[in-house]
Amino acid sequence: MNIVQIDTSSNEPKYRQIVSSIENAIGSGELRKGDQLPSLNKIRDDFSLSRDTVLMAFKDLRSRGIIKSVVGKGYYVQNENIKVRKKVFLLFDELNAFKEDLYRSITASLGESVQVDIFFHHFNPKVFSNLLEQNLGDYTYYVIMPANLPNVATAISVLPQDKVYILDQTNPELAKYPSVHQNFERNIYEGLNKIEPALKKYDKIVLLFNRTKQPVGILKGFKLFCTTLNIPHEVVEELGDRIPSSKELFFVLDDINLVQVIKKAKNVNLKLGKDYGIISYNETLLKEIVEGGITTISADFYEMGKKLAEIMLSNDFQQIENENKLIIRNSI
Repeated sequence: MNIVQIDTSSNEPKYRQIVSSIENAIGSGELRKGDQLPSLNKIRDDFSLSRDTVLMAFKDLRSRGIIKSVVGKGYYVQNENIKVRKKVFLLFDELNAFKEDLYRSITASLGESVQVDIFFHHFNPKVFSNLLEQNLGDYTYYVIMPANLPNVATAISVLPQDKVYILDQTNPELAKYPSVHQNFERNIYEGLNKIEPALKKYDKIVLLFNRTKQPVGILKGFKLFCTTLNIPHEVVEELGDRIPSSKELFFVLDDINLVQVIKKAKNVNLKLGKDYGIISYNETLLKEIVEGGITTISADFYEMGKKLAEIMLSNDFQQIENENKLIIRNSI
């Protein structure tokens, strides 16, 4: 079958004609999922093209997930949905409620012609590197949430620089990539400073902080606020066997510790917002209603996803610091 058609009198680039030919063959049913494509060399020889021209067409189709390469065998149809114009590799650290909001915002803002595939590295450097290497060349863009992982710049360097976007956390080693990120240190310092009068009734602020999973900027901003205003404070990695005491305020960064603090305080008859306090990081619907409402310092995740989509679609190099917001509720 004559899958590829080239019109030498057309102004359309030859690689685009190859792409269109294969799309048309899939659309008409001439090619179906699992079918093998003519080889690079055959198309090159049949139409007296350069191998790079044919390879450019195959790379375009591969990055959209329409075809795949099998080492030593060739290229095969992987997806019959030719409406997908771009395909995005989205690598998160872990799944939680606000990451779901971020994912929905990204997909909604990119539109139906862009396919977004989500992956998780779970703060494991080996998983992080393996996922990048295994998906190299299969996507139009790569959106990376690096978290606190070591040597991320080296791991990301396997990807084409112009196809990489950094999300949420960044660092000087990633300065060459466009990003939508948070300034954790400033956000924490400014958020706490806004409610400083309400914090005076507490004898101590306790930050529950996991150094492996959570941004170091949060710790810096917390310590800067407490030392600047001479506020007694403590940093612990987990609640463990600790029982909340009267006049303690807990700054909690994840939902598991949030539930544990509330549960243990109830066991000793402490009333939230009166006997002890809680501030949580990252807004969710749950925090609007649990225990009458939890005060939060949070990024606007819908806006973060929207901004990321905008710079991807415009192919513009920007490094955007996402805004944070403070929501004061009964928990303090």
